[in-house]
Amino acid sequence: MPRFVQELAPLPDLYASDHTLRAHLDRVLGDVGHKAAAPLLEHLAADVAGPLHDAGLDAERHPPVHVPYDGWGRRVDRIETSAGWETQRRAAATHGLVALPYEAEAREAWGAGARVVQHALLHLYGPWSATFSCPVAMSDGAATVLGAEGVDPALRDRLLPRLLSRDPEVAWTSGQWMTESEGGSDVGRATTRARPDGEGGWALHGEKWFCSATTAEFAIALARPEGAPDGTPGLACFVVPRYAGLATAPPSGEPGRDTAPGVFVHRLKDKLGTKALPSAEVRLDGAEAWPVGDPTDSGFRRMLQLVQITRIHNAAAAAAGMRRGLVLARRFAETREAFGQRLFRQPLHREVLSWLAVDADAAFALTGLCFDLLGRYEVDGDAQAGALLRFAATLAKASTGKLAVANASEVVECFGGPGYIEDTEIPRLLRDSQVLPVWEGTTNVLALDVLRALARDDALAPYLGRVDAALAAAGAGAGAGGGVAEWLAPVAAQLRPVRDAVAEDARAAAAAPATDATQARARHLLERMAHLLAASALVEQAAFDLERGDARSALVASLWTRRRLLGDPAAGEGHKAFAHVVDGAPL
Repeated sequence: MPRFVQELAPLPDLYASDHTLRAHLDRVLGDVGHKAAAPLLEHLAADVAGPLHDAGLDAERHPPVHVPYDGWGRRVDRIETSAGWETQRRAAATHGLVALPYEAEAREAWGAGARVVQHALLHLYGPWSATFSCPVAMSDGAATVLGAEGVDPALRDRLLPRLLSRDPEVAWTSGQWMTESEGGSDVGRATTRARPDGEGGWALHGEKWFCSATTAEFAIALARPEGAPDGTPGLACFVVPRYAGLATAPPSGEPGRDTAPGVFVHRLKDKLGTKALPSAEVRLDGAEAWPVGDPTDSGFRRMLQLVQITRIHNAAAAAAGMRRGLVLARRFAETREAFGQRLFRQPLHREVLSWLAVDADAAFALTGLCFDLLGRYEVDGDAQAGALLRFAATLAKASTGKLAVANASEVVECFGGPGYIEDTEIPRLLRDSQVLPVWEGTTNVLALDVLRALARDDALAPYLGRVDAALAAAGAGAGAGGGVAEWLAPVAAQLRPVRDAVAEDARAAAAAPATDATQARARHLLERMAHLLAASALVEQAAFDLERGDARSALVASLWTRRRLLGDPAAGEGHKAFAHVVDGAPL
């Protein structure tokens, strides 16, 4: 009797088949801008389906190895990574995943939309990168910090061109070393000390408990100069070279891979997921360090600039991972037969896939809003966009991370038994997703950030301004004919009471942010505010698509609103919406 072998449908073209991504780019970039970006996205999608897919598998199957000593007993602390990891590094540089939004040509072509194009590239690249998206995120954050005011021009000129190079022989990446075992998320408890080295430089002494991308050429780290006050105000921001000779490295070429004096790798972290990503525990014992700005100023504020970038990258990874899970589950459903019928024809399975698609669209919309705001702040100097971004990035990071874990769990279940077997590569989706609510601030930490932003920064005003603008545009069609009246006016009517309730809760929290009652409810407030902002972003996209005669995204906005904000399970609606929300058929 022949052995049964499960057939799988081929992966679709990840750019051409992503109706959500393409509609978003049409709206934000316009037809001309999208057409200009299309060749970049087509090229990357082809690489992701071919060599980068294989490179990602190689990197996952051959995780990094720490070599503390060479054969003669010399301490080397070398970290060896796979050929696939190196392929991912080179591709990230070549495709400009960090460089593009900083390039004059990109800003000339797309203006503030250069960040939108970057997001689209990350959306295609991240899920198949074996988490090389992590050093990409930290390098982007480092570029922002090094390009800020007050940074020594010599330091900027030494490092920034390397971070922003598209030449793999030139490009460097950056790590981020904040976490210490005493403090964890409580960064103000950091004990790493910065001391003048007697030769006009600085040396760091301390223990960094979790250092991601430890093969990066340098890291941005926090340390407390001697005599500085306790807490976050006393922290300064430094560049720590990972390898010796970085200070004198030429503008191009390999600087050498000998570990810098004073840097000691205790061990690689044995993590639940993200196995290909070299994360380590590092001791600094007189490690050379270069201050980023005046070390007597608050370096924590500088680090927060980096964290804002990495948080929206975290959201991008969550939304893109959700899309990947949906694509794989849909692919399996196409060919898997059970109880005499293919899965994609079974009403209950269609229902599950539809809700996965709705959540993925909402996560993408919220993340896309953040990248749009970032571009408008950086390129156009839009202060209102910057104010909303500071709050929206927190909401997006927290909510998409939680959604990604829940969706990954559901995707594993969509495969049944094979979804639990490591050989299929499916379990890794769940293991890798679990880091997303942890990195760059746990959900509780971010919920308390929301309270501080509401109380201290008046974050509610720009937030409500964005929500109200979306609802006003949707509700304006109530007296008119056509799709807006049919689709969006009812959604806007449903969302207005939610908006008012959220505003009332946010004002109450801002008035008493430190009370036990307010803090105990902070996570619920964060979730409601994030889901409402996502709904407004979906409504904005729906209004645009309706003008073009397609109600698909309006259906998604309605389903998201009902399920996540009104407490209506909308049972059975996903099955009926399957062709549109999952497969992208126009409506």
